[in-house]
Amino acid sequence: MGRLHAFLLALAVCSALGGVASQHHARELFKQLEYEQGRMRALDVEWGQLQIEASTWASHIRIEKLARQRLDMRPPRPDRIIGVDVTAKAR
Repeated sequence: MGRLHAFLLALAVCSALGGVASQHHARELFKQLEYEQGRMRALDVEWGQLQIEASTWASHIRIEKLARQRLDMRPPRPDRIIGVDVTAKAR
């Protein structure tokens, strides 16, 4: 009977240690999940800021201003503009 008790005691200790290890692993995974969710929120904020910055860099007013200043570009004179009818059928 003593061997059976020792075996059952060892089995209970192993089971308890397994439960503790499992709980510890679950907490580590939860901590990692919280970290990754925070990182995701930070990346979402950065993405929104980058979208605003991209729309600012691509604004028509800014592009026209740079074209005038850096490239010395000007709109064509009205007598240099040619209209094209895109609705006419090709022959």
